[in-house]
Amino acid sequence: MIDVVEQVNAVRRQVGSSTIEAGEARTVTISQVYPATVEDVWDACTNPERIPRWFSPVSGELKVGGRYQVEGNAGGTVEHCDPPKSFAATWEFNGEVSWIEVRFTAEDDERTRLELEHIALVNSASLEFWDLYGPGAVGLGWDLAFIGMALHLGSGGEQVDPKAVEAWTISDDGKRFVGLASEKWRDANVESGFATPEAAQGAADRTTAFYTGTEAPQG
Repeated sequence: MIDVVEQVNAVRRQVGSSTIEAGEARTVTISQVYPATVEDVWDACTNPERIPRWFSPVSGELKVGGRYQVEGNAGGTVEHCDPPKSFAATWEFNGEVSWIEVRFTAEDDERTRLELEHIALVNSASLEFWDLYGPGAVGLGWDLAFIGMALHLGSGGEQVDPKAVEAWTISDDGKRFVGLASEKWRDANVESGFATPEAAQGAADRTTAFYTGTEAPQG
């Protein structure tokens, strides 16, 4: 269904920090170039009738100030929209609030870079979670969403079969993808200076175990 190594290497993964109005934050950024125009990729990410073709259904008002809800996942408020360049929204899940900023940049007439930055405030709870699981806890979720986009745009905008994707995710290839992508997030964690190589490896092992349903190495 997907070339594991090609998809892992097609994605850029970065970890950083920023200061937002609410305070100090850490950022997880993922991006990939897709074979489609900016307008097409924008439509795939913002058209409520099209979003379920590659991602979970989204309900609500997809406009500035509107509330949205991703089926079975986060909800929030749309805070910014500049079509077809960018949009931003809160990402509210399990009582916690973070933010996403999504940017669209034309590489040429037929290729577009989709970049998503996930921003979370630094506090005792978030630091504890980061030390335990690292950036891959959030990053791998977006990695899997980017696979859906790759399949959708690669097929000319066809519906991605969610059951087929779910089956692939728990297959040997899917688990291999998670393991390799988790290693990339481990490396980004070390490069950011937020974790030593040993701590980053432990966090990556625990995150990989969570996503693959296996037991993380102890020690």
